[in-house]
Amino acid sequence: MATNDRKEKETPIKPPEITSPRTAEQPGPKPSGEEHDHGEDGHSHQDPRQATEQAATSYAPTLISLGLLVTGIALDYFKVVPFTGYLRLAIYGVAYLLVGGKVLWHAAKNIAKGSVFNEFLLMGIATLGAFYIGEYAEGVAVMLFYVIGEHFQEAAVARSRRSIKALIDNRPEVVGLVQNGQVVRVQPQTVQVGDVIQIKAGEKVALDGELLTERSSFNTAALTGESRPDTKARGEKILAGMINLDRVIELKVLSAYEDSALSKILKLVEQASGRKAKTQQFITRFAQIYTPIVVLLAVGLALLPYFFVETYVFNDWLYRSLIFLVISCPCALVISIPLGYFGGIGAASKHGILFKGSNYLDLMTRIDTVVMDKTGTLTKGVFKVQKVEPVGWTAEQLVSLTAALESQSTHPIAQAVVTYAGQSFRQLPVAEVEEISGHGLKGKVDGKAVLAGNLKLLQKYGVAYDQNVEEIQDTTVVVAVEGKYAGYLTIADEIKEDAPLAVQQLRDLKISNLVMLSGDKQSVVDEVARKLGINAAFGGLLPQDKVSKVEELKKQGKMVAFVGDGINDAPVIRRADVGMAMGGLGSDAAIETADVVIQNDQPSRIATAIRIGQQTNRIVWQNIGLAFTVKAIVLILGAGGLATMWEAVFADVGVALLAILNAVRIQRMRF
Repeated sequence: MATNDRKEKETPIKPPEITSPRTAEQPGPKPSGEEHDHGEDGHSHQDPRQATEQAATSYAPTLISLGLLVTGIALDYFKVVPFTGYLRLAIYGVAYLLVGGKVLWHAAKNIAKGSVFNEFLLMGIATLGAFYIGEYAEGVAVMLFYVIGEHFQEAAVARSRRSIKALIDNRPEVVGLVQNGQVVRVQPQTVQVGDVIQIKAGEKVALDGELLTERSSFNTAALTGESRPDTKARGEKILAGMINLDRVIELKVLSAYEDSALSKILKLVEQASGRKAKTQQFITRFAQIYTPIVVLLAVGLALLPYFFVETYVFNDWLYRSLIFLVISCPCALVISIPLGYFGGIGAASKHGILFKGSNYLDLMTRIDTVVMDKTGTLTKGVFKVQKVEPVGWTAEQLVSLTAALESQSTHPIAQAVVTYAGQSFRQLPVAEVEEISGHGLKGKVDGKAVLAGNLKLLQKYGVAYDQNVEEIQDTTVVVAVEGKYAGYLTIADEIKEDAPLAVQQLRDLKISNLVMLSGDKQSVVDEVARKLGINAAFGGLLPQDKVSKVEELKKQGKMVAFVGDGINDAPVIRRADVGMAMGGLGSDAAIETADVVIQNDQPSRIATAIRIGQQTNRIVWQNIGLAFTVKAIVLILGAGGLATMWEAVFADVGVALLAILNAVRIQRMRF
């Protein structure tokens, strides 16, 4: 079979274990979904009312602390009643413990684990020191606004997760299982592969399946981000998460509940924050070195002036050192940077693009070369038989023998032959089938040895054929029976509607080095490249040849993204700097191997992914610049005694809040 995408079985690669985007051992309530009961598929099934009650409970200590702080400040300022001694300490002390208790507890736990210098220790020293010198209100304020910043972060992360899950995890809790002509409502987890289920108009599909009904239209926005209905015909694959729009339909279940495309997407999104970008890794390492230095400088600021300042007062310099500690706390960086990447992952998900790690958002900004597979990536991969030319057989015999063998393959070209043949081959026994990657199929059909594939397959087995076949422009399936050339079938594919737009958008992003690779014949590849305006196109490639082409580009110093969809694309997807897979029609192996998955199979989303990566990177560096600039200014003022604890609160928590708000901005951007 003439194809650039001959598929061979490959064990899917499991994604790595993933951590939360929060910093380890962070205080405060976790984002929605992290502490809830989970079903077998690992996804939260918490009741919304329960989630609301849990959020209200988690915010209650913060609100009470805020009320006590305002009360204390009012009593201090207006002096309506005597507000001194133990009464003053008690009110501020309770306000402090309500928000600071968890911070001190986490600091103690980290110290016990050997992690002495962290933001919790900085906050603890600074606020307890404020209490020591009698600045109760400022001590409470520092801790209170720190925890409020935590709540903002948690709310932002929870919002990102909810927006993702609202798109793709609103699966029905029951499905209609067809048994003995009756429809029984059962849980989708209990349905077996091969069972038949019924979906009514307006219902969401719970399981992947093959459409048994003549045709129907589906809303696929949950999987692809594409709002336009997609009409499917009998025999086509319907994915969990699609909404049936037209009529009552029946599906033959192809995947168990936990193995459905939707379940895999959810796992990818939930796990996406595990692979950290270099910026995140740098900030983590920076904080580990930065924090002990800050503590030592604060100690020096409190004690060293004793030897140089004649009017040295310990409490005054201690206050300056405490301000220094609060300002120096790396909260804005530790919180907002992971949140920025998580926001980028969420924004991409809304556009049907799944990043498997924040590091790939950064890598997308450095891409200067995009290499694309042809079939299924730039072309629809929906083939139709155009012509049958038998040699020594009737056309019907040639089609039946070829279709019987091709029925053992899932490749689009093979399915085109099967569809064209109709029922003519169904009674022919097929045995000893072997798929030769990049070549085609061999096997026995009705006791006869049959080869069906591209010209390389016949060359491999020494079968002489008509040389004129090499001049045919269309994709061809050449056939040999019992070692003799038996004719060919021509197959036509169509370029995807948005493929020209994809090429133009990539050029608009200054990515001018575009390459197309294919196992199809060079004449077909050249024609597609000409229509799309692609720089270089290489045909007649085996999977290992595609890898070699990408290796050549990388040796030239190019930063390469490869986009493909077939199982035989998995090796080159893995080898590229950023591997991208078409997730709608793509094979499981390609999707599992890829770093980025495009769920709607639109090549124009390649440019969208790059733009999201660029914007995410821009926001992250804006936050870094904001944090360092403000902290540097207030540090200098604090060391000189010109800044109070309130300025320190702004330099720490205020900057953190601004950075968080900046980070969540990406969720509202258009790409």
